[in-house]
Amino acid sequence: MDVLWLDQSDVQSLLDMQSAIEAVEKGFRQHGLKKVQMPAKSYLYFEKHNGDLRTMPVYMEEEDIAGVKIVNVHPDNHEKGLPTVMAVIVLNSTQTGAPLAIMDGTFVTDMRTGAAGGVAAKYLARKDSHVIGMVGVGEQARTQLLALSRVMDIQEVKLACRNMSHCDHFEKDMSHLISCDFLKKNNIKDVCDCDILVTTTPVREPVVRSEWVREGTHINAIGADAKGKEELDPQLLLRSKVIVDDMVQASHSGEVNVPLSKGLITEKDIYCELGEIVAGIHPGRESDDEITIFDSTGLAVQDIVTANLIYQKALEQGIGQDIRMF
Repeated sequence: MDVLWLDQSDVQSLLDMQSAIEAVEKGFRQHGLKKVQMPAKSYLYFEKHNGDLRTMPVYMEEEDIAGVKIVNVHPDNHEKGLPTVMAVIVLNSTQTGAPLAIMDGTFVTDMRTGAAGGVAAKYLARKDSHVIGMVGVGEQARTQLLALSRVMDIQEVKLACRNMSHCDHFEKDMSHLISCDFLKKNNIKDVCDCDILVTTTPVREPVVRSEWVREGTHINAIGADAKGKEELDPQLLLRSKVIVDDMVQASHSGEVNVPLSKGLITEKDIYCELGEIVAGIHPGRESDDEITIFDSTGLAVQDIVTANLIYQKALEQGIGQDIRMF
């Protein structure tokens, strides 16, 4: 039995942001309709190495596709010349359970996370949103901004920078992809004066204060993806319509996990899951004055629906390498 092997260059040649957004939106819709089997991601914590390993399985019932992603987060990897996040995705036959494809999941993770932010902004941001504020300028910030550029007309991007050289690199890379003005700010407060705020930091103490965020802002909170992480002032959550990607997963590893554990908010303060909005079960933004927050933890359904798209394109185009498994 042969398995299709797709390395990162193969995956990059087969996946663009517009396709990722369309796939992820479909995945969220199926999740909202309760047509997926998706246990919350499981974690192994390597405390002496400052890292963790996560497994993320899912079965999409209508599409009849299944698979699992194995992904790490090691913040110190840059010192070793490695990405902070690395991943492998396995697609499995639902008829036999046999592996169909094994592919790089690092690029998929970056793209599907950005795509989720794009889908969230499509349903939750004001239609006249043109100014983006960014807290964090790493790889996740790049795909977040790229996805936003596919769902709205971006005129200005404000960057919060402690290290100006990082912001310079970000502007250089993204200005080739998006035609807009880039403004570099010395503090986070200044970038919060925006239409859409994107936070992509690994912090464990809030860096965005409630009083800095004006009414009508939409926030994509991306950085909190494990127990103990939080980027936003809990008082901001209480002022806002909070939408999570998955209630169970967000409760133990999303932006809401710390304030929930401390009793600062309750599950009643969480409006719904994004998939329920995409599926039309609940309305998204209902007024220009609302502050909306999308709490993104990253779902296996995003990975597998995107990986299946890549797999189908690879078969059509004859890309990848067949490897004998048995």
